[in-house]
Amino acid sequence: MKKYLFIGAIFGTFLSKAQSSDSLKTESKVTFSAYAELFYTYDFNEPGDHLRQNFLYSYNRHNELNLNLGLIKANYQSENVRANLALMGGTYAQDNMAAEQNALRYINEANVGIKISKNKNLWIDAGIVPSHIGWESAIGKDNINLTRSFAAENSPYFETGAKISYTSDNGKWFLSGLVLNGWQRIAKVKENQSISFGHQVTYKPNDKVTLNSSSFIGNDKAKDNKRMRYFHDLYGSFQLTDQFSALLGFDIGAEQKTKGSEQYNIWYSPNVQAKYQVNNKWALAGRLEYYNDKNGVIISTGTPNGFQTFGYSLNVDYAVFKNVVFRTEARGFTSKDAVFAKNDDFRKGNFFVTTSLSVWF
Repeated sequence: MKKYLFIGAIFGTFLSKAQSSDSLKTESKVTFSAYAELFYTYDFNEPGDHLRQNFLYSYNRHNELNLNLGLIKANYQSENVRANLALMGGTYAQDNMAAEQNALRYINEANVGIKISKNKNLWIDAGIVPSHIGWESAIGKDNINLTRSFAAENSPYFETGAKISYTSDNGKWFLSGLVLNGWQRIAKVKENQSISFGHQVTYKPNDKVTLNSSSFIGNDKAKDNKRMRYFHDLYGSFQLTDQFSALLGFDIGAEQKTKGSEQYNIWYSPNVQAKYQVNNKWALAGRLEYYNDKNGVIISTGTPNGFQTFGYSLNVDYAVFKNVVFRTEARGFTSKDAVFAKNDDFRKGNFFVTTSLSVWF
């Protein structure tokens, strides 16, 4: 507890100094926010230890009420400086940060940005930041569906490094280039001497359409087992009517089969999501998805056909208040091989129901 108070004191000192050094015509602003999401999942495969599939990192407990994500965040914003510090807890943090050092497992964000142009919206940011890849975030309320897609769960939620970014004057274009520690890493893999790179281009022709292209290039293994990984994320978000919205996404990746090999293992995942806002209280949403990782680059099964799985889900959302949402989702998986554990056996299918209650301010 003392180390978090110490971090908070440092952050507070930084904010105070930065705020006092701003020009008189620029008003600095510090804001605080919080988010909490409780959940309950019933998995009809009934895992005895309550831990569900090892390729899921959110809402991954069976038949128990639990905290998926609790988050407290401080944000500082001035004309030329911005900073974020967010601490977290919950099963999401426990499962996603398992590979990190103990002192880092509760950090959701810790980054500072500096504007490097007087006339243009050009920034350099560095630290621990949300991933530039994907159409879903760890914050449940911001996503169309209650649970995360195969694509989201098996690509980075966060990353550590530095990026330069530019937003056009009309707000339609966002471009960034990134230098990263690796594929969803804070601390680098032991004996890894590689630097990873990424890009992001987002185009918003109007307030109803968003098109995004993001990539990752790098090696996420030790030097003796170096294998280059190339990954691309593409999606479009469309507000078709006042009530109906849709999202189309496609991820594809390739990784060298062995060090120095000219042959690659490929995986990919198409995704379709749709939402219908019935009124200001009720909403319906659904998802169809497929994940093909035959060679087990991301999801290893040890079966002849690897992980080749269809997924489908339907959720109903009810806004209790403006900042409180109750959601219920039914979701199923169907795989080519028997990859889903049930007692001492494996099945080709898995079905589960999840409910969540999200609160934020």
